[in-house]
Amino acid sequence: MDQTVTESPRKLRILTWHVHGNYLYALTQVPHEFVIPVQPDGRAGYAPLGSKIPWPDNVAQIRPEDIARQHFDCVIYQSKSAYEEDALCLLTPAQRALPSIYIEHDPPRPFPVDTEHWFRHDRGLLVHVTHYNELNWDAGGMPTRVVEHGIPTNRSIQYSGQKPAGITVINGLRKRGRRMGADLFEWSRQQVPLDLIGMQSEEMGGLGEVSNLDVATTMAQYRFFFTPIRYTSLGLALVEAMLLGMPVVGVAATELPTVIVNGKNGYVHNDKRLLVDVMRQLIDEPELARRWGEAGRRTAVQRFGIERFIEDWLVVIAEVAGQELSAGQSWRQRHVAC
Repeated sequence: MDQTVTESPRKLRILTWHVHGNYLYALTQVPHEFVIPVQPDGRAGYAPLGSKIPWPDNVAQIRPEDIARQHFDCVIYQSKSAYEEDALCLLTPAQRALPSIYIEHDPPRPFPVDTEHWFRHDRGLLVHVTHYNELNWDAGGMPTRVVEHGIPTNRSIQYSGQKPAGITVINGLRKRGRRMGADLFEWSRQQVPLDLIGMQSEEMGGLGEVSNLDVATTMAQYRFFFTPIRYTSLGLALVEAMLLGMPVVGVAATELPTVIVNGKNGYVHNDKRLLVDVMRQLIDEPELARRWGEAGRRTAVQRFGIERFIEDWLVVIAEVAGQELSAGQSWRQRHVAC
C-alpha cells in the first residue's frame, strides 16, 4: 500500500564513505547527490566503487584530498575511523560542523548493553539499522532513529529450491568465529547438506566469493537459507533471500525473531538440534519450503522494500538538514513511469 510522504525541495550534496557496498547501493537510491572519497590502493573505507554494482548517476567519486574544496550540505559517517580520525584530517572545521548523520551498522561491542557510542555532534543524528541495535547501544544523550534495511528487488530472479540443501552467506566466517556462528555452521554441516559463499569461504570448504549481482541467482536454487549467527545486525543477504521467496532457518538472535514467525515464514530457535530437524524437514518437503518462502517474501516486501527505505531516508535527511518538506506522492508513485 502506498503512503503519502514528504518530498525534499531540492537535492542535497552528501559526503559519505564506501563501507558496506550493498548498503551504500541501497542508500544511493535516495534521490540526493552522494560523494564518495576513494583511494587507488582500495584501503578500508576508500575502495573504488567498481563495476560489480550498477551505481546510479547521482554518485560521484573524489580524491580524499579534494574534500576540503568541495561544497556539501550534509555528512553521513559510517565508521568510527571516518568520524574520529579521517574527518579531522580531511574535512574543514566548517564541513565538520555541517548537519551530520552516523549510520551504526552493528550492535554494540564488546559489551552488549554497557557500551557507549562515540558519536557526538551538535547537529547530529545517530541512525541504527535495527531496533535491536538501538535498544542496546548507549547513545549518550544523542538523538537516535531506526531506518531498517531496504533491498532493491530483481523480479527476474525466482526461487526454485531445486537443490536439496541449505546455503549460508557470510564473509570471513572462519576469522569472525563464534560470534558469527562458525562453530554452529561446521556442526550443522555434519548433519545436513549446507554450502557457504562469501569472501574467504574457501577456508571452510565453501564455494568462495560470489559477485554482488550473482548472489541472488546462486541462493535461489537452494532449498533454504541458514543463518548460524549469534550476534550481529540483520544481514542483507538474509533479507535478499527472503525477497526471493526462500525460507529462513537460523539462530533466534538479535532482530531475527521479530522477522520470522515459526512455521509461517521460516523457523528460528536456539536449540541447534531442533534447527537441524527443521532443515531436514525442508529438504524432505519442498512444498513446505515453498509455502514458508512465499510467506517470507511477503514479509520482506512489506518490511524491507526499497520504497519504504527511500521514504524513511528522505525524512531523516530532511530532519537533520533542516529542510522544509511538502506533502507529495510516495516514491513508488513518483517513479511509476521509470
